[in-house]
Amino acid sequence: MTTDLEQQFEFLSEIERLREVERQNLLLDGSRVENSAEHSWHLALYALVFAPYAPSDVSITRVIEMLLLHDIVEIDVGDHPIDEPTDWEAVAQAEDRAQRRIFGLLPEAQGHRLQALWQEFEAAQTADARFAKSLDYCQPIFQTLCAVSPPADHLRVVRENLTTGRATSLRERFPEAYAAACSLIDGQTVSDPDFAARLAFLSEADRLKSVLRASRIASGARYENSAEHSWHIMLYGWILAPHSLSEVDVSRVLKILLLHDLVEIDAGDVPIHSKLDAAALRQIEETEKAAAERIFGLLPDAQAKDCLMVWQEFEAAQSADAVFAKSIDRVQPVLLNIATGGGSWVAYDVTLPQLETRVGVKIARGAPKVWDHVRALLLPWFTAQGRL
Repeated sequence: MTTDLEQQFEFLSEIERLREVERQNLLLDGSRVENSAEHSWHLALYALVFAPYAPSDVSITRVIEMLLLHDIVEIDVGDHPIDEPTDWEAVAQAEDRAQRRIFGLLPEAQGHRLQALWQEFEAAQTADARFAKSLDYCQPIFQTLCAVSPPADHLRVVRENLTTGRATSLRERFPEAYAAACSLIDGQTVSDPDFAARLAFLSEADRLKSVLRASRIASGARYENSAEHSWHIMLYGWILAPHSLSEVDVSRVLKILLLHDLVEIDAGDVPIHSKLDAAALRQIEETEKAAAERIFGLLPDAQAKDCLMVWQEFEAAQSADAVFAKSIDRVQPVLLNIATGGGSWVAYDVTLPQLETRVGVKIARGAPKVWDHVRALLLPWFTAQGRL
């Protein structure tokens, strides 16, 4: 009989495949198309940043949860651009089959909760779901309008979407975003300074999708980036929260993990197995601190201060929420290394004692049962490699 942890890790490994689902829109620098995992992370950030514009009865935590989940079905059915001829009824049926299969991997109660959130988002009848849908409509629009050099056909799709497509609903549901988009597509500036500041922050955050990490994605095809990593560990934090050593506030854990790697836009990713001396580590710490102040400083003052405090809490790792978030941040790369035949362990010549010191201790501090489970999964590789 499988345990809850086994089912949860099966789900978390399966959804990793969302990284390989490509979308139509491009990164802001035009270098490549966006994938659905990093898109989902960016949408969660949209929800947090645009929370002041949400109706008073909206729960931003539930909106973030919906946006983390909403595209997982694309693992089975792919992404469908809105401007291409599509049998949407057939797509809806395929997506329903996909969500039942994928969420069905989880323990029953947890799977039912995620399935209900996904269905609520699709139905778009509640205040939370309507705001989540609005954000899902906004991000591809601003992804085009804020791009360095948007393709002409992408601009055409945006204009049609705003005038006759689904984004016309923004006029009532998110009028500030609709007004900003109309201004930008007409070559004008955004009149609301707070909205403009938030949009500038979200555009800067797009750069996290180009920060490469030491681990490869599970297929081994390429290195993962820090945006899709952030999406994946938010799901790790959410799903594995019942195994936290201390009681945690899942909504705060999600917020911490949503923001924690944004400093890498300036500082880059520092592999945990890098051999760095004390001076180099101090320099990285200073660089990340300056990055946090610069990047969060793009936001309106109150929100900038709040986000900076969240990042500082993660770095300090003293609160129960931050300790658990730090633990979860160490779990996911282990699974990727197992999937890719050792991954960064090979590149950095890592032994089991080194892994236990650098990774195991941190995971066990916040989630000892999770570390026991993960250690059992990785032990065969280290044994076979003679790295004990």
